Amino acid sequence: MLIQTKNEERGIVTCLAGLKEFDEVIVVDSNSTDRTAELAKEAGASVINFTWDGRFPQKKQWMITQVDTRNEWLLVMDADEFPTPELAAELRSIAEDPAEVRVAFDVPVAYHFAGAELKHGHRVVKRTFLRQGMNSYPNIDLLHFPGIGEQEAHYQPEAHGPVGRTTGKLAHNDLDPVRTWFDRHNLYSDWEASIRTHAETRGSVRASKTSQGRRFDALPLKPLVFFLYSYVLRRGFLDGRPGFDYALGLSMYYWQIGLKSRELQREQTADHG
Repeated sequence: MLIQTKNEERGIVTCLAGLKEFDEVIVVDSNSTDRTAELAKEAGASVINFTWDGRFPQKKQWMITQVDTRNEWLLVMDADEFPTPELAAELRSIAEDPAEVRVAFDVPVAYHFAGAELKHGHRVVKRTFLRQGMNSYPNIDLLHFPGIGEQEAHYQPEAHGPVGRTTGKLAHNDLDPVRTWFDRHNLYSDWEASIRTHAETRGSVRASKTSQGRRFDALPLKPLVFFLYSYVLRRGFLDGRPGFDYALGLSMYYWQIGLKSRELQREQTADHG
């Protein structure tokens, strides 16, 4: 079990409370200035500090290649995530099966937003259960883009072998105020807009995505299409107000990306004019 943290004291206690059945819990912390590392140690986890040097590998790649662990399988998580009991049992079964040939598992995420679990709408799957030495994050050169740091942009690790999918879910429950969600997505939209205005980099990022991700990347009118997909087609309306807020918030995120991309393109045109 590998958990990445940085100033996550609100979530680390809840996260670690759900990991009591796991053999080994390692927290990789990035120089937190709050009590994250202290609370993790008090809960019995091993804590390793990671200081990024501005080059590859970034944090997740470093975690899965450089951290010593006695286990063959790694569950890589953020501090606002924890496995449901069903997922924990399923992962134990996979890890104990000597005939298992798959090297990674995609895990569906049970997402919480604004204090409520979303059971409908847009669904996220993370490739987060990994066999050691058989997975790697692509080194797509985004380091010169604004805001990119030790943590990789949002793409899945590449599996060097067969991939499975669990039925159990990983719970994602961010306990920070909702404004921090908007702060992060404002930063993410800066990344995405920069990527869109660099054709070679955008092609590399697109190639790293699933076929579904590549199709979504090419969609026109993405904010509107996403809202209709998540809130109507995927029945996000059944989650009540949180379902509406989440669908609208992500739609506005895609709107931000488009708006910022157009601004960058105008600036590039002016510079070349």
